[in-house]
Amino acid sequence: MITHDLIFPETAEGNRLDKWVASLELGLTRCAVQGLIASGNVLVNGQTVPKNCRPKAGQQILVNVPPPEEIEIIPQDIPLDIVYEDNDLLVVNKPKGMVVHPAAGNYDETLVNALMYHCKGSLSGINGIIRPGIVHRIDKNTSGLLIVAKNDIAHQGLAEQIKTHSFTREYEAIATGHFKDLTGTINAPIGRHPIDRKKMTVTDKNSKDAITHYEVVKQFANTAHLYLQLETGRTHQIRVHLAYIGHAIYGDDVYGKAVKGTQGQCLHARKIGFIHPVTGEYLEFTAPAPEYFQKLLKRMETM
Repeated sequence: MITHDLIFPETAEGNRLDKWVASLELGLTRCAVQGLIASGNVLVNGQTVPKNCRPKAGQQILVNVPPPEEIEIIPQDIPLDIVYEDNDLLVVNKPKGMVVHPAAGNYDETLVNALMYHCKGSLSGINGIIRPGIVHRIDKNTSGLLIVAKNDIAHQGLAEQIKTHSFTREYEAIATGHFKDLTGTINAPIGRHPIDRKKMTVTDKNSKDAITHYEVVKQFANTAHLYLQLETGRTHQIRVHLAYIGHAIYGDDVYGKAVKGTQGQCLHARKIGFIHPVTGEYLEFTAPAPEYFQKLLKRMETM
């Protein structure tokens, strides 16, 4: 059990308890805080309170965070589109709709479940039992290439390349609107959204530098086909950046507008390049956009 002993500040007076606790650097979403309040793990001056409580300045807030439950991740025989594999790593083309690793509400049918079956336990353990082998991630509804480490040496070498932004990462997307400039760079810092903690946003507060380069491959009537290169790798970076310049990704139901039949954003991680952490060889792989994506492009050409 981890206990955070806090004093409610005068500057926050009038705010809801759940919103204020979620705004702190405790690693808790607002939904998680509400769960802790409901289970009696958040006390105001020693008393349990409802989630809509608005504490007064100077009151003591105790936030008790129980240890995470031990979760057994089951290997599952799920087909994988493996682009490359050796004794140290593999590159997999993740389909749209597949979650990368288990989390609340998704404990099976994930990429990790499939990898555990395929690799027979030969995955790096740096990220623990929930994310074995996972060096970097892409969103559930983003398809494309991911590198998976089979051992800790490979994991450490790949993680260092991510840290120094030396990976080659190219995406393609269908974005909304008409682009005035056919190429451009979006240089805008990204941080957690101040109200919706599950979202990211462009902000100068508690943010990190984020740089995305884009090229319009083809402009349609009200949409465009883009290639994008990441110079940094922030959470939801491409989705946030494109929405920020007024060209949200087609079908993005979080940062743009849902489109019937697309099941989320039309975004694909098409190319990845890196130095092999053991052999020192530069490797680069490309995966074509999935069928639904290509059909959409053909349909847009006739609109």
